[in-house]
Amino acid sequence: MTAVPTLRERLLEDPFQGYTYAYPHKTAYRHFDKPHPLRELWAGEDKQSLFLYLHLPFCEMRCGFCNLFTTVNPQEGRVGRYLDAVERQAEAVGEALGAHRHARAAIGGGTPTFLTTAEMARVFSILRRHAGLEKGIPLSCELSPATAETEKLAQLREEGVTRASIGVQSFIESETRTLGRPQKPAVLHAALDRLAKAGFPVMNIDLIYGMDGQTVASWLCSLAAALEYGPQELFLYPLYVRPLTGLGRKGRDPSDIRLQLFRAGRDFLLKRGYRQISLRLFRHESCPNEGDGGASYCCQEDGMVGLGAGARSYTSKVHYCTEYAVGRVGIQAILDDFVARPADHHSFAWYGYELTAAEQKRRYILKSLLRADGLDEADYAAWCGQTWSEDFPELGDLLDSGLVVRGHGKLRLTLAGMERADTIGPWLYSAEVEARMAEYELA
Repeated sequence: MTAVPTLRERLLEDPFQGYTYAYPHKTAYRHFDKPHPLRELWAGEDKQSLFLYLHLPFCEMRCGFCNLFTTVNPQEGRVGRYLDAVERQAEAVGEALGAHRHARAAIGGGTPTFLTTAEMARVFSILRRHAGLEKGIPLSCELSPATAETEKLAQLREEGVTRASIGVQSFIESETRTLGRPQKPAVLHAALDRLAKAGFPVMNIDLIYGMDGQTVASWLCSLAAALEYGPQELFLYPLYVRPLTGLGRKGRDPSDIRLQLFRAGRDFLLKRGYRQISLRLFRHESCPNEGDGGASYCCQEDGMVGLGAGARSYTSKVHYCTEYAVGRVGIQAILDDFVARPADHHSFAWYGYELTAAEQKRRYILKSLLRADGLDEADYAAWCGQTWSEDFPELGDLLDSGLVVRGHGKLRLTLAGMERADTIGPWLYSAEVEARMAEYELA
């Protein structure tokens, strides 16, 4: 059996070892021995502060770095059939949940605005009639420059979208070309101009660093161009090249100056009024925090309801979704299965991960520690009945390494710790989750 690398050994490796946006990772999911009735899964849960997520897996093109569950340019009628299936699912899930309330919601993909305005109108109708989506809660929607049309932006504002997130990646055409993403600067700037004028309370711009030919100077040029549109948030993503993606098939590797690029971008934004929320997220000091203006939602404790193929749902003890794929054939097979499912199939969880008490604690630690707010020691002890030092004495290694500081009742990543978040996250994975991820065969 291969020895698990120590923290010291991991710190000698590339800082970018894995993005811990959820735990356990979906590649640790498997088919359950017996399907779980959703009514039973949710029976003992607090359902008054849930996160609602709808996945729309359609795009006008597939970028070379993309490993999301999405398909491009679907055949005529396929979007409609997919929405038929989402409606069946939403109705079944709503009946299983019973009385519940969403604190916030998001529509992602794919590119939701790839859909026509008529199709998007149906999306919102489904969410309001069957999923209990209320106007007035924080609601995010993703879009691309090519689909940020004036009519669609007006529709999103009318439907109550409060946060519009646009994938830009770079303002330099030669750089986006290396990502397998043809993107004309004129189209990009026109889209951002329309988006800024649309008046969303929060506009987010996604950028990527670590691509071929990118320098610190060109990276700062893209950041400066983004700030011209006054975004309240920016996500700075380090480039990862994963299996079955366009870049992966070409054998491309990310730049070896990603840490240098990250530091330059971080310092640039901190000097211009942005706060660092996580390794990737920067929010302007004038922008309210996520919980302000809406019902409180705690990602460590509150549940999530996912609709659509590829969308995950979280109860305290079970995480579940459809199967996952990256390759075109695998994605298409899962979508065909999802569209063909009868209504009663959606009343069960078939595929996912059953969290032991130890894994629930580990998730709490990961979801807290990797953000600027850090791990609240009293909250953790109240939630699980023990201290973090009893459950995870290895966190002491982070303190000894200067990656975490302890004070005012919290454990927080230092500046050095935050830039190694993609090292610390995987280091904290359990042996079982790591083994499942390693044996997963990606389709």
